[in-house]
Amino acid sequence: MRKRDNSRGNGRDSEHEARDNKHVRGKGGGGLVKGEEAIDEILGACKVPFVLILDCVQDPHNLGAILRTADGAGVDCVIAPKDKSVGLTETAQRVAVGAAESTPFIRVTNLSRTMKKLQNDHGVWLIGTSDKGTQTLYDMDLKGPVGIVMGAEGAGMRRLTEENCDHLISIPMAGKVDCLNVSVATGVCLFEAVRQRGL
Repeated sequence: MRKRDNSRGNGRDSEHEARDNKHVRGKGGGGLVKGEEAIDEILGACKVPFVLILDCVQDPHNLGAILRTADGAGVDCVIAPKDKSVGLTETAQRVAVGAAESTPFIRVTNLSRTMKKLQNDHGVWLIGTSDKGTQTLYDMDLKGPVGIVMGAEGAGMRRLTEENCDHLISIPMAGKVDCLNVSVATGVCLFEAVRQRGL
């Protein structure tokens, strides 16, 4: 994703905070976050794994919206690095309206190592979204074990994350704006996979 204004996600301006709702189970959501050991347990029970990887998404509003979309799309788990990424804050939980509880959110120490584990141990093909994509989203076969990899607001995917992807894809844009917000782009990618997989 290209550079955008991140001022909404700094958590300091009450005008931009998500409203209170029943979906916040405690400050920071620590009990809802899973460690990387959960990956084997979760994917071991999946016939055709469907994973979402977030590379350093930092806005809690985006994370909440992404979790809500991931739940709706039937994603088995959402994986994010511990460093340089937003955690499951109160704001993220409010925006997720319950999806923070139903969709496993796994924070890992080394995202590159986790990506290789997904490929080697679980047969997951990693599809990254990038301006460097040689195919569009709609040209890609998303029916098998797949992990959709989304980059951060502004910077997009880090170099090593991009290199660990099996394929890079782009989302066709018809207007003058050259990219989508990361939460919107995630929804587009996940529901194209849903369409192909007949979920």
